[in-house]
Amino acid sequence: MHTLSTRRLTAITALMTLVLLLWDLAALDLAMARWFGGPGGFALQNHWLLTQVMHDGARLASWGLLLCLSLGVWWPWGALRRIDFRRRLQLVATCLLAVSTVSVLKSLSHSSCPWDLTEFGGFAHYASHWRLLFGADGGSGRCFPAGHASAGFTFIGGYFAFRHTAPAHARTWMLGAVLAGLLLGLTQQIRGAHFMSHTLWSGWLCWCVAWAFDAASNWMVRAPLRAPASARSGRLGR
Repeated sequence: MHTLSTRRLTAITALMTLVLLLWDLAALDLAMARWFGGPGGFALQNHWLLTQVMHDGARLASWGLLLCLSLGVWWPWGALRRIDFRRRLQLVATCLLAVSTVSVLKSLSHSSCPWDLTEFGGFAHYASHWRLLFGADGGSGRCFPAGHASAGFTFIGGYFAFRHTAPAHARTWMLGAVLAGLLLGLTQQIRGAHFMSHTLWSGWLCWCVAWAFDAASNWMVRAPLRAPASARSGRLGR
């Protein structure tokens, strides 16, 4: 069975980081936002398909899938039968940790959404989200990274749960999670709710959380069990 080595995972993560940094450096966020918005705001901000289906509906679908996966930890169904209890638990825990990480960072962010910027009829001033780590942009903030996109990206954890015993399923999970995250992020981009970098960094965070959790899980399984010091000293004294 073929799985990516730690060296390849590191290389992929480094490449993703470089691409994201170059995206920020090239200031592509504003250029892309102008495809969908202008001084009068974003024409499709309140379109029913984007708000009711791709936002509210997709969010409910994501939580519904997570609930089904949680039940599948104890009563496995479908592809979950291909992995053991520990990997099923890892999958659910990783998803929850990833989406929580994005949510917490978003709540602490000073970066405002595109529809809040003066260029699009708002009152905030555009600045790199890295500069906004140290100050506000005049808007409401709490828009970086993309929370809605994490509803798709959070399932990247499935790749790491499946890759050890079912690599084909692992690749399917990865493809599905990435496409879902990008689609949800693009939906918010069209509405003016997020810049594309918000979406991309959300995916990067979910990837890193899933990889770190998998590495920690593997280490704990391989780590030898050691008796308490008192027990060892007792045996030595016999």
